[in-house]
Amino acid sequence: MRCLDRGDLLIAADDPVLVTGATGFIGSRLVQTLLDAGFRHVRCFARPSSDLARLHAGTRCDTRIEVVTGNLLSRADCLAATRDVTVVFHLAAGRGEKSFPDSFMNSVVTTRNLLDATLRHRSLRRFVSISSFAVYSNTRKPHRRLLDEACPVEPHPELRGDAYGFGKVKQDEIVTEYGRRFGIPYVIVRPGYVYGPGKDAISGRVGVDTFGVFLHLGGSNRIPFTFVDNCADAIMRAGVMQDVDGEVFNVVDDDLPSSRQFLRWYKRNVRRFRSVYLPHAMSYALCWLWETYSHWSQEQLPPVFTRRGWHAYWKNTRYSNDKLKTRLGWTPRVPTAEGMALYFRSCRERRSHA
Repeated sequence: MRCLDRGDLLIAADDPVLVTGATGFIGSRLVQTLLDAGFRHVRCFARPSSDLARLHAGTRCDTRIEVVTGNLLSRADCLAATRDVTVVFHLAAGRGEKSFPDSFMNSVVTTRNLLDATLRHRSLRRFVSISSFAVYSNTRKPHRRLLDEACPVEPHPELRGDAYGFGKVKQDEIVTEYGRRFGIPYVIVRPGYVYGPGKDAISGRVGVDTFGVFLHLGGSNRIPFTFVDNCADAIMRAGVMQDVDGEVFNVVDDDLPSSRQFLRWYKRNVRRFRSVYLPHAMSYALCWLWETYSHWSQEQLPPVFTRRGWHAYWKNTRYSNDKLKTRLGWTPRVPTAEGMALYFRSCRERRSHA
């Protein structure tokens, strides 16, 4: 990692920063990344039921970890959490939600509450909103074309059948609106698929385990992986570097493996299981049939597989991290080969203790 030049920074080392979702997979790594970079006042927002132990692991005596518990749906809790804060790193979001209303509440309403709270305090220098590759449309781009920050966002996320993606599109919209209407300085960070120790799941971009067998849908597609430490470093830089207000940054690592390569590595290093490869034409036809029947049956069969979803997740696409490197001076701290080795070892260990 290239060291941060203090002359390029938006805030001082002792300025308070807020991390929502601080006990989560990425949030806990972001807290440690901020401390390692020399920031000495990190306020961590967490639910009352969260495990707070790892937030204090490795904390030095010259740093201040301030834990605030509450609910981002509470305006009072948001007001207390953002007091005197200079940078908000907003990572908290509803995960694994299948309900569009729940996704809207936990991605949009919570974000609005935080933004309103920062307007009350007037100490904010930047609001960093963590989005996702799930917001991109990708429907009009030919196979193997580049997906970067200039690509269009899904105009009708409600038609994709993906509640999480819907929530993230709407979250991006409200952050952008507050920037335009109220002058809130913001940056939007869109990670690809974040992986690393502590996360066992295989990305849905590789395939789905839906019908009693793993359907391999990715084939030769490159998967937009980013190791959790690399992602945390990118998020930290997006919050503290000067002259990037209003920008969007995609986060993917170098040397991205194809879906086929990853699945082969996973089977060799973690566990063997049966998988069936569906060529792209066949997987697209499956999505069309599923979507058609779902519409005909008035969604008695939920629209889990749609053509818009196919374009977003299983279309053969290339990815770029050039903007992240040139504007923020970011390079992957952990190479892909090392990151995969750490991830596979963690998967094996967690399986052995299950």
